[in-house]
Amino acid sequence: MSDPVAGRHVVVVGGGIAGLAAAAFLRAEAGPDLRVTVLEAADSIGGKLRLIEVAGLTLDGGAEALLARRPEAVDLLRRVGLGDDLVHPVTTAAGVWTRGMVRPLPRGHVFGIPTDLRAAARGGVLSGRGLARAAAERLLPLRPTAHDISVGQFVRDRWGAEVLDRLVDPLIGGVYAGRADELSLDAVVPPLATAFHDGRRLAPPESAAKAGPVFAGIRGGVGRLPAAVAAASAAEVRTGVTVRQLQRLPEGWRLATGSAAAPEAILADAVVLALPACVSARLLADVLPVAAGELATIEQASVAIVTLVLPTSAVRRPLRGSGFLVPAVDRRLIKAVTYSSAKWDWTDRAAGGALVLRASVGRLGETAELAHDDAELTRLVRADLERATGLRGEPAGSAVTRWGGALPQYAVGHLERVARVRAAVASVPGLAVCGAAYDGIGIAACIASARQAAAAVLGAAPTGAELASAEGTP
Repeated sequence: MSDPVAGRHVVVVGGGIAGLAAAAFLRAEAGPDLRVTVLEAADSIGGKLRLIEVAGLTLDGGAEALLARRPEAVDLLRRVGLGDDLVHPVTTAAGVWTRGMVRPLPRGHVFGIPTDLRAAARGGVLSGRGLARAAAERLLPLRPTAHDISVGQFVRDRWGAEVLDRLVDPLIGGVYAGRADELSLDAVVPPLATAFHDGRRLAPPESAAKAGPVFAGIRGGVGRLPAAVAAASAAEVRTGVTVRQLQRLPEGWRLATGSAAAPEAILADAVVLALPACVSARLLADVLPVAAGELATIEQASVAIVTLVLPTSAVRRPLRGSGFLVPAVDRRLIKAVTYSSAKWDWTDRAAGGALVLRASVGRLGETAELAHDDAELTRLVRADLERATGLRGEPAGSAVTRWGGALPQYAVGHLERVARVRAAVASVPGLAVCGAAYDGIGIAACIASARQAAAAVLGAAPTGAELASAEGTP
């Protein structure tokens, strides 16, 4: 019996972690006889995972942590040979810069909602009035409902505006670079959504000792992961290749790449689109206009990460915890700061006593802040840091990493929107989608969607297509 995989060609469009993971899963499931090509428009792979050099240190310029309580990312990094470099944060105690100082984020919170109001009172993030309003939640009736609402509406209605503005919005906004009033409860915080739909009170979180570490990292930087996954996939990886058009053929797919002056056609039995929603929408416009229309409605926020390496003399007063969040209502430039050298032991050792920190700038709709050039943005970030922490002094090095349109916004109804997209895509054999636009923006969620996409195309793609004669036809 002939091998149904032999001679087949799967093209993955997008060389971020989702696309690279999809290629690795294709290789693991189909073996060496499947031809896999990854096309990436940028000059390098990795998407939002990137290593940068600052003051002689190799650091993460994008995501620096992954969820440890989901198995997908941890399993993959072990599979690609990075298991021995898996590390956990030294500390995850965070603060909130509000009401004139950095105050501790209350312990025993669920996505920012305090379950221990005494601890919340000691921290000082909430005023007496805010605490009283939060305490009144237990007196409100529980009304189960089936429809999705915004995170902001849910929290404000039950715990009040202060809990939303000072705790929930900076915590969730720090992840999505969006506004809680516009983000879907069902998609962004499923545990809260489940309690809401079931008409249950919010339960205190499990202890860290019982549940295990929330986050993990990779010694030397999470930015090491893309190259390791690409190597494990044994795929042909081509950078600097933009796919301009996707066309369905009776026997497979045609991808138009290259410039108008030097066009190239790549033919495939199956295609995985591991792209931002807006780019997938453009490529699917002729193939699946309904899915394209749904994807085109997903907004995307832009952010910048300012990395600083500061001498020990810059520290005027002790820095506590792993960093701090900044509520949007306080109208600061920075939205979050991570003390990387305090959070990660490997960073601290590499820095040799210097302070390494990362400041995040940008929320959905904030364009003026990101319009500053690198030097001015760094100056403004340093000014905010001095106000918040007293840090002062000339950095040994700095870098600005910009992520345009990097964070998809999960608006109310997002899960239903994704279900409609996936149903439309599933109706076309040999096509799948994956990435941050669908089931979660974290690394683990992207990897999970990549596994799903790989399984879909292996099960649905045509077999034995004879496409070689048409290869290269514009």
